[in-house]
Amino acid sequence: MADEATIKIPSGEVLEDDDEAPGPTISLPDSSDVGEGGKLSMIVQLVKKCLGVKDIAAMRLSLPASLLEPLPNLEYWHYLDRPDLFAAINDSNDPFERILAVVRFIFTKDLKFVHGKVCKPYNSVLGEHFRGHWDVPPVSYSSDPTQPPILRVHTNIPSQTALAQGSETLSVKSNRSGKSSKSTRSGLSLTSVSKSKTSPTLSTAPTSLGDAGLSKLSLSPLNGSGRNEDKDKDNVRVVYVTEQVSHHPPVSAYYASCPSRGVEMAGIDQISAKVSGTAVRVAPGSFNKGIYINLTSGPGMGERYHITHPVANVNGILRGSFYITVGDSTIVTCMGAKGVAYRAVIEYKEESWLGRAHFLVEGVIHTYNEGSTEHEEWTKVKHVPTARVVAVFDGCWRNHVRWRRVAASPPALSTSLSPASSPSTPSFSTPSLFQTEYATLVDLSTLFVVPKKVRPLERQLPNESRKLWDAVTTRLLAKEYGEATKAKLAIEQKQRDEAVERKRKGVEFIPQYFERDISSGVPVLTAAGRKAVEEELKECSETWPSSS
Repeated sequence: MADEATIKIPSGEVLEDDDEAPGPTISLPDSSDVGEGGKLSMIVQLVKKCLGVKDIAAMRLSLPASLLEPLPNLEYWHYLDRPDLFAAINDSNDPFERILAVVRFIFTKDLKFVHGKVCKPYNSVLGEHFRGHWDVPPVSYSSDPTQPPILRVHTNIPSQTALAQGSETLSVKSNRSGKSSKSTRSGLSLTSVSKSKTSPTLSTAPTSLGDAGLSKLSLSPLNGSGRNEDKDKDNVRVVYVTEQVSHHPPVSAYYASCPSRGVEMAGIDQISAKVSGTAVRVAPGSFNKGIYINLTSGPGMGERYHITHPVANVNGILRGSFYITVGDSTIVTCMGAKGVAYRAVIEYKEESWLGRAHFLVEGVIHTYNEGSTEHEEWTKVKHVPTARVVAVFDGCWRNHVRWRRVAASPPALSTSLSPASSPSTPSFSTPSLFQTEYATLVDLSTLFVVPKKVRPLERQLPNESRKLWDAVTTRLLAKEYGEATKAKLAIEQKQRDEAVERKRKGVEFIPQYFERDISSGVPVLTAAGRKAVEEELKECSETWPSSS
């Protein structure tokens, strides 16, 4: 076996370079019909070729450019669709509210799948890297601690009709309604779907970003029109760096940080995909151990949150109308807590084979003993002992999720925000929440993807995603699909040629921004990686255009 791209992984295997990938390259001819009919025909051909394949993600697969979204893969996957909620994780002095903030972040990290269409970005090449940042105003808080943070950019106030429909459909009522659906644990009713007219957000497949109304986004602190320049001075910056460290199988490492709030995130991205019936089932790859969030300063200093990934299904393949459903569970474990140790189970309900998808979710936040292992078996809501549960939540992961404390909860701690929080935010004491009605954890129908800032092409390195794929992107946007495919094939061939040359010289591929040892699931920045982060933190990007 060739020794290039040798990366240490948990199983002791090695990640291979492109020329060592198993099997011949599978390609589809570019259809002369670039309309929806032609694309659907190519998709059906692709599904046929993938039947019986154990892992589609590990195949040597070359698609026509016309099937791709003009977007690099490394830019597409970043878990920071709401960087303001990522930065807010460390705002509270109360450890319970910090894990509640982590759960809220999880529901918003992939907001693109709530309002946007499912798409196929470019396949990353070995050594490709991407970096960018977000400048966002910090969230503020209501005097009522049960209410979610007040977000100041890229929000939209829902109509009362939509709220009412959402409540009826999922039995999720406002905390001010004076009513609460009853349940032994969480109040989630899986059989209470109303036969009356329901909200499109709840029952239909995802729409495109354009259909989601991005042109109507509010950029002002109070959801009005226009931008408040004075508030921009208070912005916090979140930076992101990622690099493709293996091509077969495709593996990338990523790191994000908001130093002013003492929050950082890192992990390894790899997926495993398989055709299952009329859907593609997507699960974490063997090297993907989840997302790791560290609190490096502030009230939660020393805490580390491990977030596992659920399993997703891309549906509607044979109709050419893709939408995502989620199954299994996401587990959030807080380690290194100074007092009570918290853990959360987010359980995505399996969809029925009949009827439309409802995208239901329920979960609990519970205490656990860090020194024991019994909690590792608690992967579903029903597994968690009632005496351990301190809060429950339920709803629709594409619309409205509510939460409340439960009777088993101990009295809430006296709470105030950390000094890093918005100076206009009042301090408050938490009331007895275990007798309070359900409150909103997050209303996804009001939130949209926050655009990122990326350096202009002329300042990017040759292997930086946007510059590397610029010839393909330019031709795709011009609808020159044949030329776009030629440009794409040229990039792929160049990668193979470079792999052959490394093999001939006996030279190993070494990632630029991350250390080669990824066995822990938490990548470590190299000196070049730390420099890239520092440069991104110092960038003056006021005049740069933003992009989703």
